[in-house]
Amino acid sequence: MPQRTLIRDLKANQFLDGVFAIQNCQLGQTKNGKPFIKCLLADRSAKVPGRMWNVTEELFSTLPTDGFVFVEGSTQPYQGQMQIIIQQIRAVTPKPHELEDLLPCSPFDRDEMFAEVRLILSSLTDPGVKALAQVYLDDKELMARFLRAPAAVNMHHAYLSGLLEHTLSLLRLGQAFCTLYPQLNRDIVLMGLFLHDLGKCYELAWDTGFTYTDDGQLIGHIARGAIMLQRKAEDCRALGHKLTAPVLLVLQHIILSHHGQPEFGAAKLPSTPEAIAISILDNLDAKMHMALAVARGPAGDVKAAELGGNFTEKIWALDTRLYKPDPTTVGE
Repeated sequence: MPQRTLIRDLKANQFLDGVFAIQNCQLGQTKNGKPFIKCLLADRSAKVPGRMWNVTEELFSTLPTDGFVFVEGSTQPYQGQMQIIIQQIRAVTPKPHELEDLLPCSPFDRDEMFAEVRLILSSLTDPGVKALAQVYLDDKELMARFLRAPAAVNMHHAYLSGLLEHTLSLLRLGQAFCTLYPQLNRDIVLMGLFLHDLGKCYELAWDTGFTYTDDGQLIGHIARGAIMLQRKAEDCRALGHKLTAPVLLVLQHIILSHHGQPEFGAAKLPSTPEAIAISILDNLDAKMHMALAVARGPAGDVKAAELGGNFTEKIWALDTRLYKPDPTTVGE
């Protein structure tokens, strides 16, 4: 077999074979009523759509919805994006040492990102908020999960250390945002951004692919984050640090409201200036990450022209197709 090539390095019309992570594997129907497989194939570098024609329901039933598969196929440009046309596919169980190559991973060093998170949190000035941050940072089991957890199963930052990368991006945005709006309480904004998604450390699993835990299915990261905050506040007070009831209330509200709207999972509408800021920044970072990843990102940094179009397929999370080129680089 040829040496393994990462997805981000694939070229158009290139043969490939090897083990990949498979996500959201579904059985569709063509316009002629014939079954086909549609999925996402991924490794540590990127993920791309996969399609397999002329399949049977029996073959489909042997494949995981989310897991790992051995694939033989070839790349094909389609509507401005790369996809993999699958000729052969079968479920496999990778060895533990292979997972780091198969699961998408942040391109940034996790230790360096965590060091910057700690540095930003060290700039907090309210004694109670700063002590609360330290209680979280001292939880070795939680922080070990925080360093590796994805931020989502399929959406933004859906890769190892994605939650850490997303949180750091938000803390950087939060610092800049607070300089523009000095009436905001900087400590509450930064602490709220650090806490808002920490429940995902228990909502998501990533040992054999990205999926939801029982806790994630039954509780979810918003409720889990609020429960965890209540316990950490009690720990903080037990250590002799003063964390006032209004501060705890507002931080709980931020966790419960950061999704913005009930239809997006928010338990409450953002109802403080800091909660509104955090909801806006969270939405901003998520959507920009999705847009850049699809339009100009990791599927190899291949020029749009090489893939046969200037527009992506419709991105359902953004409700639009995206124009990919940097307009300053496009001729008349």
